[in-house]
Amino acid sequence: MSVARKRLTKKGRWVVKIGSALLTNDGKGLDRDAIAHWVDQIAHLVAQGIEIVLVSSGAVAEGMTRMGWTERPNELAKLQAAAAIGQMGLVQAYESSFHRHAIHTAQVLLTHDDLASRKRYLNARSTLRSLIDLGVIAIVNENDTVVTDEFRFGDNDTLGALVANAVEADALILLTDQQGLYTADPRLDASAELISEGQASEERFVAMAGGGGRLGRGGMATKVRAARLAARSGASTIIASGREESALLRIFAGEELGTLLLPEHERQTARKHWIAGHLQSRGRLVLDEGAVKALKTGGKSLLPAGVVAVEGDFSRGEMVELVNGQGDVIARGLVNYSVADAKQIIGHATKEIESLIGHISEPELVHRDNMALA
Repeated sequence: MSVARKRLTKKGRWVVKIGSALLTNDGKGLDRDAIAHWVDQIAHLVAQGIEIVLVSSGAVAEGMTRMGWTERPNELAKLQAAAAIGQMGLVQAYESSFHRHAIHTAQVLLTHDDLASRKRYLNARSTLRSLIDLGVIAIVNENDTVVTDEFRFGDNDTLGALVANAVEADALILLTDQQGLYTADPRLDASAELISEGQASEERFVAMAGGGGRLGRGGMATKVRAARLAARSGASTIIASGREESALLRIFAGEELGTLLLPEHERQTARKHWIAGHLQSRGRLVLDEGAVKALKTGGKSLLPAGVVAVEGDFSRGEMVELVNGQGDVIARGLVNYSVADAKQIIGHATKEIESLIGHISEPELVHRDNMALA
């Protein structure tokens, strides 16, 4: 067992994506037995301390089956109708299967706008994290009934990667009808070899990946791109066959199943690199000496009480610089409050936040996990 595979045997947070071909038995109707089997595996993982967010395709394919359509329609309105029809059966199948394990579920439908808009992204992230904390399995899908072609994720692999970023997952598991990533298309080249492990950033993997299938919008190329996107927040990605018996449990056991694509940095390091180097500062928080010391030597979060002044114009979730009284940058981080709210709560204890602004988003002004020291 490789060191990277062994990490997957520990407690952590996974985003699991299941493709359309697996859920609909290659278009022959919703495969409830297969869904029940995956739910059994997820329930076992939950019992072992793995937090799960499920990204599920299949709504359009199930809608096509219910309507007797053999080809995916090109007309947007018909696609949206198929999604609306199929989503009913898909959610019912998951709900009844999870109910057998006394696990609650929640449906979360997202569009590209929901994760592109900073405010809506933060709301979606907060909802998903709250569901995780409550022990509820979020079943996430693209909201095909309202989304337009210009604003699609394009595939649920990309959606899975963005959800992995949002919930700071340790792993993104992409279950497909292929064994994993091969050096060439195994359907056309008998000498193609399965890649067991590699870095998500390796350019050669993009060239090795192929196109999409009949039922879904994704393909191996989208899975490689999703792995690279997930790696930005330090998540590892496994591309594996959902046709393999007990695939999720075998991955958790450290078995060399499918292809494991690794990030360059560990989760927290990757996130801090992103904060430090890829975001534009929208303002500054001036800290007192006690807060400066707590950040530099104590690894603490920044509380409102340690801030003496607010500069700039920023919204919740944007990046701000944390500076000392002389203006030296101590750290950079994602702020939990808008500039207007921040100005009202600085210098006050956390317990006073709600009485000052009428609500409390987070107890910290900047959490240490969302902070990179200068």
